[in-house]
Amino acid sequence: MSVHDDITAVQRCLDDLTRSLSRLEHQLGRGGLEIRRVRLDAEHLRESVALLRETATAPAAPHRPDLVTISDTPYDISLWTDSDDEGLGARDRRAP
Repeated sequence: MSVHDDITAVQRCLDDLTRSLSRLEHQLGRGGLEIRRVRLDAEHLRESVALLRETATAPAAPHRPDLVTISDTPYDISLWTDSDDEGLGARDRRAP
């Protein structure tokens, strides 16, 4: 089966579940906490299947990372006044 066929089968099962819940609500009444929870869960499942269907039918676009532009202008020299030269130590000290 294809993904589309599987999602359609799940949708049919959810339709059956909804019909069965309607019959239960008619027999048990709408006021019960349990039946409301099951109804809400069924609605969440329906929404999730709809999202899954949208994802499955959307063409897979190749993911391209966002490009970051780096300026060619030199950095402000004052940014480096409080740092040591990498690997060389401080300017006014000698290595042991």
